[in-house]
Amino acid sequence: MTPLLYDISLKLTYAYEVPVSGGRQLVRVLPLSIPGRQRLIAGTVTATPDATERSDSVDFFGNATTYFLFRNHHEELVMRMQARVQVDAVELDADLSPELPGLAEALIGCWSVDRNSPHHFLSPSPLLPTDADIAKYARETVAPGMTAYEIAWALCTRIYKDFKYDADATEVDTTPSAAFHLKRGVCQDFTHIMITALRALAIPAGYVSGFLRTIPPPGKPRLEGADAMHAWVRVWCGPALGWVELDPTNNIPSGTDHIVVGYGRDYADVAPVIGRVRGYGSHTTDQAVDVLLVA
Repeated sequence: MTPLLYDISLKLTYAYEVPVSGGRQLVRVLPLSIPGRQRLIAGTVTATPDATERSDSVDFFGNATTYFLFRNHHEELVMRMQARVQVDAVELDADLSPELPGLAEALIGCWSVDRNSPHHFLSPSPLLPTDADIAKYARETVAPGMTAYEIAWALCTRIYKDFKYDADATEVDTTPSAAFHLKRGVCQDFTHIMITALRALAIPAGYVSGFLRTIPPPGKPRLEGADAMHAWVRVWCGPALGWVELDPTNNIPSGTDHIVVGYGRDYADVAPVIGRVRGYGSHTTDQAVDVLLVA
């Protein structure tokens, strides 16, 4: 399949009720380069007003980070990302994953502790504690003889069918337990629930942050800024198959419409912006994303 080329832009706006006297922000919004999967051809991350200090680095999980320090008063902060990315098709030829006992044996034999080691994605993480109800839901999904990959797909499909997408039902800090009992939420909620369920079965699973190209209905124009950042799940299915990515919001595997920004244990590891400001009063935020296929 021919690789796809995208131009991606992101605009994050913070408008403060009372001008702030300074602040600092850690930003993770630049798409990754992943051998055989995705190539960042060019990309920039900028801020308005200009930052007093800036540094760019890579975190433990290989995600590109930009740190901004602001010392001057400002009433609005606008951060922008622009990138051109090539995405290659990755097809799964066969299910080479073991059943759960075999997966446990494979984990024992895995000595790596690098950023892709499955051991980092097996235990509870900052936003994903163990949950008895989600664990029960996971166990109910497993049938005898199912491989790790089949279990992951079964959970992906079940979450897609059992939960309703509702952007007003949850907030960014809604817990997986709360979203699970609401049976509604957004991609972050469905991803967190699926990761928690997989870990309850001793299947390593992590969080993927990125962009998803959306296609308007036939005859309808594409609205600028209508896209948003997306989230889906990566699952370790043993040494032969490795990491596989599934999207429970849409019940599909990640494909050429999915552009990866970051990998982590949960949302806390890949949040687009983490920061503090010096000031008081409320603020409003706005996010606009464009994912354009280059002809």
